[in-house]
Amino acid sequence: MEGRLLARARAKQETLRAANRAEEDRRRREIAAKIPEVGRIDTALRGNLSEMVRVAMRQSTRTAQELEAESLALQEKRSALLVQHGYPKDYLDPIYACPRCRDTGWADGKICECLQKLYRAEQTAELAPLLKQGDETFENFRLDYYSPIAPAPNKLSPRVAMEGVLQLCRAYAESFGAQSPNLLFTGEPGLGKTFLSAAIARVVAAKGCGVAYDTASGLLASFEREKFSRDTDEVSDAASRVRQLMSCDLLILDDLGTEMPTAFTQSALYALLDGRLRAGKKTIVSTNLDRSGIEMRYGAALASRLAGEYEWLEFLGRDIRAQRKEGI
Repeated sequence: MEGRLLARARAKQETLRAANRAEEDRRRREIAAKIPEVGRIDTALRGNLSEMVRVAMRQSTRTAQELEAESLALQEKRSALLVQHGYPKDYLDPIYACPRCRDTGWADGKICECLQKLYRAEQTAELAPLLKQGDETFENFRLDYYSPIAPAPNKLSPRVAMEGVLQLCRAYAESFGAQSPNLLFTGEPGLGKTFLSAAIARVVAAKGCGVAYDTASGLLASFEREKFSRDTDEVSDAASRVRQLMSCDLLILDDLGTEMPTAFTQSALYALLDGRLRAGKKTIVSTNLDRSGIEMRYGAALASRLAGEYEWLEFLGRDIRAQRKEGI
């Protein structure tokens, strides 16, 4: 799990715990005002607990069995009083959002499902720009937008080619791990590159892996703010974002080639992709550029990195957005 998102999930869990503690205090005050005898019983129970400590230290003449029996009788009397006054017998028991881990976030020596759920919610919020439609799943990827007609006798039809791309992306997401390759999606705009990136992100994030998404222009803007901004808070935020982009388990870099080309952005992009390769972190890059276009725009060094370290998937067909406008 990514530390920054886990910290945010734990902060939300702590907010829930604080709300429950406040409700417990409110209930105790309510009962103390309405049923004073319950307050006296609670005082006696606390006294017995202190006496149990003295028994353990051999500083008491009473026995543990005697104190346990007395405490049990007091608890039963308290429950009976609550019921007599119209309250549930467990009205003064501790309140937990997750009884399994008692809101600690840990159960059976591992992270509890309740904290995992909060973590997944943080991941979903982080990926909101990518998951903007809400239906980006492999099941919703429509192959009928791709022509079944091959452009030449020795060529695959766009539909057959994209069926292969879909299967590979699904397998990639389901088996994502340290041995997964880096992917580069290439093809004209509107062919489903971002959609399948989002589908992969959903599945990988659900495994508890750290997933980050950004466009090339957005990503490089973070690098620029970190280096050139004079605003301390802005620099800090940008630095945090850059660390996330460098260290997340899977980075999805969208729209490579749409950013403003400068010597700085080219250097920053190379540093990011090279650093992630060296750290064994996985990246999915999508671009409208072909191999020659990438080399022309970014130079031989980056083009060589992408050619040698990424598995290229070519998206074929006709712009899906255009087809939708035509009512297809």
